[in-house]
Amino acid sequence: MISFKATDEQDVVRDAMHEFAEQVLRPRAREADEASQLPEELLAQSWELGLVSTQLPESVGGGGEARSPITNAILLEELAWGDATLALAVLAPAAFAFAIADQGSEEQRRAWLPAFCGGSFHAASLAFVEPGPLFDPALLRTLAEPKGDSGFVLSGAKSFVPLADRASHFLVVARSHGGRDAFVVPRDAEGLRVSEPEKNLGLRALPTATLHLERVEVPAAARLGGAAGCDVQRIVDAARTALAAVQVGLSRAVLEYAVPYARERRAFDQAIGQKQAIAFRLADMHIETEAQRWLVWKAASQLEQGLSATRAAHHARLYAAQQSMWIADQGVQVLGGHGFIREHPVEKWYRNARTLGVLEGTLSV
Repeated sequence: MISFKATDEQDVVRDAMHEFAEQVLRPRAREADEASQLPEELLAQSWELGLVSTQLPESVGGGGEARSPITNAILLEELAWGDATLALAVLAPAAFAFAIADQGSEEQRRAWLPAFCGGSFHAASLAFVEPGPLFDPALLRTLAEPKGDSGFVLSGAKSFVPLADRASHFLVVARSHGGRDAFVVPRDAEGLRVSEPEKNLGLRALPTATLHLERVEVPAAARLGGAAGCDVQRIVDAARTALAAVQVGLSRAVLEYAVPYARERRAFDQAIGQKQAIAFRLADMHIETEAQRWLVWKAASQLEQGLSATRAAHHARLYAAQQSMWIADQGVQVLGGHGFIREHPVEKWYRNARTLGVLEGTLSV
């Protein structure tokens, strides 16, 4: 039986995250976008919520709470309702930390996870996307060559790496052993060069950069999972599900802004929301937002049960990428000329939706 009813704990998480998004994220979103800069106090404030540390093992100083991909999808939706850019910034370290916690060896957990359990914000990032218009996650160009039994040599480039301006470590996914592996690369590794911050259409407050790996040597212990390696597709599925959840939150933000606007905005002595063309458009926006959420929850549920979530995560991510862009565009249309001016947040959400939708190129399985 499939149930879409949230648990009591998930209801508490949703309410708490919505309050944080409404009172902390959304008021700072416009200023951060205009300045193309993250509010440092926001990162510190968000870290105090324990969104990462509480889900890490007690053995490394974490809270030891069982991680629920469904609860995290709910959490991400609420934060992204406040602002997708700031939500991604707040939780970017989770992609690195959770991959280590789930698939790292015990030595790797002890080495890299305690930093995420301290009292101050700690940045580390997943480096997966590669430069170019036709990036295919299944056909990586970044290469990891074995160097005897001592380690690996990494060569290639990774683009749109979040928090690259401050990350202490990067989890670099590369082609290796006829498949894919992930490697922990410290920021000061010889041969690693971090570009200047990228200038993007949307998500402007999220600092991203390109990593250039010029024969970067890492020890064998840097390979996630040690000699056994890791399941890179699992990391991809989790990342896709998380991004889709962010797009649900963005879509909901557009919808919930457009509906009251359509009720209040009058033309020819009538609220524009009473006109069929607008009313039907808003109804379709609502339907598509709900559809995105169910696809996200299906993928998250499969991840939570330890099942293969590749197909479900792919469907959720692809559908969310397409429909969140459509919803953002419809939001601009509902507002008419006001949709293009910065006094209203819809133009920012439109830019963010467009940027989120193209992060993975072809979106191949």
